[in-house]
Amino acid sequence: MKVQDLLDLGEFKVINIGEDVTREITVPYCCDLLSIAMGKMPAGSAWVTVMGNMNTLAVATLADAACIILAEGSTLDDAAKNKAKDQGITVLATDRPIFETAFTIHQQLHG
Repeated sequence: MKVQDLLDLGEFKVINIGEDVTREITVPYCCDLLSIAMGKMPAGSAWVTVMGNMNTLAVATLADAACIILAEGSTLDDAAKNKAKDQGITVLATDRPIFETAFTIHQQLHG
């Protein structure tokens, strides 16, 4: 499953479309503690979190996440939106809970 496939589902609000929508998503990853996410998130993850700030973008870059999905109505402020655009990071949003969002991605990955 590629980031574009996630966009095509139509289930997520697009905050920013990044540079590489052909990037493979390896796994959904759920974590709101940035220090743990930075050390344990697998490369290519669709990171589902409620943390919508500049540090989230930095961690996504360091961990080589495929995209960020802000769950439970979380969003980025204007400065973080601009940073996501500058860095080419795909950021999506949903009102759904973290688990349900990650489970949707898991189902798409594993049928």
